[in-house]
Amino acid sequence: MLCAIYKSSKKDEMYLYVPGREDFGRVPEALMAVFGAPQLVTVLKLSADKALAREDAQKVMENLKNQGFHLQMPPPQENWLAEHRAERGLGALPERGAK
Repeated sequence: MLCAIYKSSKKDEMYLYVPGREDFGRVPEALMAVFGAPQLVTVLKLSADKALAREDAQKVMENLKNQGFHLQMPPPQENWLAEHRAERGLGALPERGAK
């Protein structure tokens, strides 16, 4: 299955997979508004055994077939300070303005 991958102009590390170049017909308008102007990254041939960096190729192909697009969300941000505090048995920092 051939697909085009676009990166978001508004959200870092957010990618939109569509069945072909400029094939945004089934992508909801609300999603496109949040995504911004799509910037083409690559066009590639997907197969179930093809490894993708952060997505399951089978799931991407199912989404392309069933809904006409696949949205790859950014990875969750790491909170190194919270991890550091947890490793040392310290509690969470109090909210600003809390007494």
